[in-house]
Amino acid sequence: MNIGIVCFPTYGGSGVVATELGKALAEKGHKIHFMSYNQPFRLNIFSENIFYHEVAVNDYPLFDYPPYESVLASKIVDVAMYEQLDILHVHYAIPHASVAYMAQQILKSKKINLPYLTTLHGTDITLVGRDPSFEPVIRFSLNHSNAISAVSESLKKDTLNTFKIDNKITVIPNFINMKEYMQPMEHCNKVKYAPKGEKILVHVSNFRKVKRVEDVLHVFDRVRKETPTKLILVGDGPERPAIEALCRQLNTCNDIINLGKINDPIEVLSISDLFILPSETESFGLSALEAMAMKVPVISSNSGGLPEVNIHGKTGFLSNVGDVDDMAKNALYLLTNENRLQEFKANAFNHAQKFDIESVLPKYERLYKQIIDN
Repeated sequence: MNIGIVCFPTYGGSGVVATELGKALAEKGHKIHFMSYNQPFRLNIFSENIFYHEVAVNDYPLFDYPPYESVLASKIVDVAMYEQLDILHVHYAIPHASVAYMAQQILKSKKINLPYLTTLHGTDITLVGRDPSFEPVIRFSLNHSNAISAVSESLKKDTLNTFKIDNKITVIPNFINMKEYMQPMEHCNKVKYAPKGEKILVHVSNFRKVKRVEDVLHVFDRVRKETPTKLILVGDGPERPAIEALCRQLNTCNDIINLGKINDPIEVLSISDLFILPSETESFGLSALEAMAMKVPVISSNSGGLPEVNIHGKTGFLSNVGDVDDMAKNALYLLTNENRLQEFKANAFNHAQKFDIESVLPKYERLYKQIIDN
């Protein structure tokens, strides 16, 4: 198949999943055409089946905001015509689903049929999508998608509750490539970060309010008072100043290592003992799955799709949003018993294998074929 993929190129989960999906499809012989305003940060390989088409948005004095949607639609039309795309796969509803519909209608006027699949990733529905100013456009473009997929049952339910969607929604979970998580990591030295044998907690996110990173610090503060522990923070974002102020207030800064943005946190996860994810909402929890693939149990909230990823009492523990006391109690339950911790690590790894791309990729291929055949 000749497949066009539209995604955001940034560090969010939708861009990661879109890029990894395209790379895996290319390995199976499909031709993949990525379209975005920057090269996706995980698209760092050379392949005969991968092509990148940059959406160049120029600044005009007339516009306060660059007309990205119009330029993207034109790019889709151009790529579809000259690369003879079979299908378009757009990740994140806003604005990609409506742009896909616009491009589809332009192509119809040229006697070209380009069906499109819209994949919902989370905040496009649960956060941004709840803005009333977006609702009519989202509902229209989703109902006119040739197919819709969602990354969790929770997100599917949220979408149906938020919008009047007549279209069927197929659940295809997020995935990881387990081969990447099974490489030797002997060069990763835990002693550098925990010189006295401390346990290591880790949190990876974009440091936005929805991630509740302050809760991570409160959990860590409670845990470190009971057992020697270090905290590694991976990421950056608008909440970072508040986090830095809170660590000074709690007097925990000396035991916190803030690494900033890292393209691939696998090496950090390889030296970690517990992953903390107290988010207000997570439609799936890709970062938790990545941790589990590195044999790191997860202490998380029970929001959204997290219970579909993190199995309570087996791969980690779930707590109500904001219940830092319960999260700290669950963390200590694992950290203070090495045999128990090792059991949960093994459980986390075994469960993560169910989300291997080798199992998930055929679901997308079948859906593509259904869309094209119809």
